[in-house]
Amino acid sequence: MKNELTNRNNFYPDYDFFDEAMHDFFPSFYGRGHQKYMRTDIKETENAYVMEVELPGMDKKDIHMELKDGYLNISVKKSEQSEEDKKHNYIHRERSFSCQRSYYVGDISKEDIKAKYENGMLNVTIPKETPKREEEHKIEIE
Repeated sequence: MKNELTNRNNFYPDYDFFDEAMHDFFPSFYGRGHQKYMRTDIKETENAYVMEVELPGMDKKDIHMELKDGYLNISVKKSEQSEEDKKHNYIHRERSFSCQRSYYVGDISKEDIKAKYENGMLNVTIPKETPKREEEHKIEIE
């Protein structure tokens, strides 16, 4: 029945009625409308911004951070394949995972960024940019 309903729709061959219905009934489960991975809260303090990035089930060694051209790039790559797992004939595996997000942080030095990973939460403290003073370019008239 699923194939009949899906295949009748000649205008949208990739459309799957049942998958779409499940997405509509359970949007948070399927991630529609929300960032599914690396959900982030950002708080402002007097001198810094504090990012709380949700990374449950990750090890510290799986998380990579890079500052490039004013963007803080956070990427995660987790592979759960051990030597014992290679002996088995898996048909489907869902424990390998990778994702990446970029955040614009402005013109700051990488040495000023502090990060700590604890209990599935990556806390990143980014100092606020100090406003550059405009230099006076007064020209003396003779």
